[in-house]
Amino acid sequence: MKEIVVISGKGGTGKTSVTVSLAFVSSEKTVLADCDVDASDLPLILKPETVSQEDFYSSELAVIDYGKCTDCGKCFGICKFNAIEKKDGKYYINSLNCEGCGYCSHVCPSEAISMVKQKDGVLRVSDTRLGKRLFHAELGPGAENSGKLVAKVKNTAKKYARENGSDYVLVDGSPGIGCPVISSLSGADLVILVTETTLSGFHDLKRVVELVKKFRIRMGCVINKADINSEVCADIKEFIGSEGIELMSEINYTEDFPGAISSGLSPAEYSPELKREFESVWNKTMKLTGDK
Repeated sequence: MKEIVVISGKGGTGKTSVTVSLAFVSSEKTVLADCDVDASDLPLILKPETVSQEDFYSSELAVIDYGKCTDCGKCFGICKFNAIEKKDGKYYINSLNCEGCGYCSHVCPSEAISMVKQKDGVLRVSDTRLGKRLFHAELGPGAENSGKLVAKVKNTAKKYARENGSDYVLVDGSPGIGCPVISSLSGADLVILVTETTLSGFHDLKRVVELVKKFRIRMGCVINKADINSEVCADIKEFIGSEGIELMSEINYTEDFPGAISSGLSPAEYSPELKREFESVWNKTMKLTGDK
């Protein structure tokens, strides 16, 4: 079983459009994982039907037991996040400011403060209209530990893939280079970078390449909107060539991309030309993972 992660240095490059197109043309034994837990987009196109779901608990919140609290104020004095407030002689936890460090609980002489696990999101397992199982999640508003939720999505998808003899786990990662992306990259066999021919796209491509190099994972690159700036496109190709990254596809700007998304389809389903292009990308993917 091989794990393929699709990421981009910035949002708006067409990363999810590329991922869902590869999902369409890929092997029947492909499991899908949407690791953009802050703004999951694969479900918008794949129209999943939930098979199971479970709540995700990770962060902690301080809670005061007023039956034990003596109003000594030690917790108020040591909290560096202004999460403990005093009103009418009583101390209260401001849940929006609480970082869950547990220091107040540690110093409380009457053991009146406990740390309670908080629900940070929901993990879902779904069937999709492509006949492929999708693992996805929603991080709660203002919730923390998105990297941990990404790891939960990936590990659950990989466990299912191993148990069911799947060939691939295809992961739609988050844009950027933060914790969710780092969590998405862990254990991957191949990273497909999606970029666009803008100065910001090229700049952020360089950043994400530096990140992936630290994981020593093989990379391929899809250049989307390749014809909107020929000079930047040439610079991108020179850069990825110098980094030993295979150019998997140059896709010129086409209204088939937004047309497909507005129709609830992947670009590969919407356009025969794009289907052939993504079949070529998938064949290169299999070669890069040593399966062809």
